[in-house]
Amino acid sequence: MVLRGIVAILFAVLAFAWPGEMLHIVKPLFGCYALVEGICILIAARGGQRRRHNRWLLALEGILGMGLGVVVLRAPVPVAPRASAVMLLYYISIWVVSLGFLRIVEAILLRKEISAEMWLPLSGVVAILFAVSLMLRPHRMGAVAMIWLIAGYALVTGIFEVLLGIDLRRLHDIASSRPNSRQRRA
Repeated sequence: MVLRGIVAILFAVLAFAWPGEMLHIVKPLFGCYALVEGICILIAARGGQRRRHNRWLLALEGILGMGLGVVVLRAPVPVAPRASAVMLLYYISIWVVSLGFLRIVEAILLRKEISAEMWLPLSGVVAILFAVSLMLRPHRMGAVAMIWLIAGYALVTGIFEVLLGIDLRRLHDIASSRPNSRQRRA
């Protein structure tokens, strides 16, 4: 999770620094990111703790990412670059809305198991707001503004992912240290 956040923050910094260059590579970059993230999330859903009752949510998130990555990478480039950009915006919007709702549901299901419950639903709400803003104004938005909006979302999401990952890691370390301390006493 921390690595995903760092990658998102790095993407945001590059997009803010060079929005013109990002216009040319955003489609394959996003397609690869969604595909790799989907694979990683599916792997995480398969492993992990034994008592996780929400693995199906992670698996669904992974399948959505993989599917979208394949669709974006295989989508033909229309003759008009503007049509390609709008199509990509709708792909991103649909995926992000789905992730937003899944993260809110995950937060509700995990509210008693994690102490960092605020980062997960907050990232879901930010995702939904971002996707709605993309869907409402795709034709009125300039190319650089679109890149900056995507970069802003990546930055905020990246920060949330890093904070959530740190909190989850701390929780994991605390939980894994408890059984060891009991074994030492015995």
